[in-house]
Formats: sequence, C-alpha cells, structure tokens
Amino acid sequence: MKLVMAIIKPFKLDEVREALTALGVQGLTVTEVKGYGRQKGQTEIYRGAEYAVNFLPKLKIEVAVPTDQADKVVTAISGAAKTGQIGDGKIFVSSVEQVLRIRTGETDAEAL
Repeated sequence: MKLVMAIIKPFKLDEVREALTALGVQGLTVTEVKGYGRQKGQTEIYRGAEYAVNFLPKLKIEVAVPTDQADKVVTAISGAAKTGQIGDGKIFVSSVEQVLRIRTGETDAEAL
C-alpha cells in the first residue's frame, strides 16, 4: 500500500477530488496548511501598506491506495492540480506498512 500526499492550491480541490473519484478512490483526508517553496511567499498591499506574506495557504490531501493504483492516483492529482504557474504544489508517495479499520478490525487492503 502507498500513501499519496499532495500539497495543492486551495481552489483546485474540487477538480482533484473529481479526478480521484473517477479512479474509484473512496476516501481522502484534506488539511488546510501554510507553507512556501521556491516562490518564497509574496508581497501584498493592505490599506495602502505593503507587507510580506511568508506562508501561503495550501491544502494537503492524503490518500491511502493499493500499490498498483498509486501511479494512476499521482497522475490524476498532478493533472487536476496543474495550473502551469509557480506554486502548483508537490506530490509525495510513501509506503504504508499496516492499515487497520477501527470499527471492523479489517486490516491492510480490506481496510481501505
């Protein structure tokens, strides 16, 4: 099993969710996060005063999937989240050793 974690622009969430649903992904976790990468924040003007925004709002999406579906999930997320502009985000894939559904006690692939 794999855990696919993607950091995306907030307004791309619906497109990413629809792309994952089309693949048969049944659940995902979304967290509001802040951070910066190569874009190093940005400068904004508020009431005539210029100030730096060092941490930009992003969404972190986490999806646990079977190993054979991980590449399709990465492709779907990257296609749906891409704007072609700086700050589109990143996708990380890591191995998952064990999954347990608390309610039923199912483990691993059955728990997904």
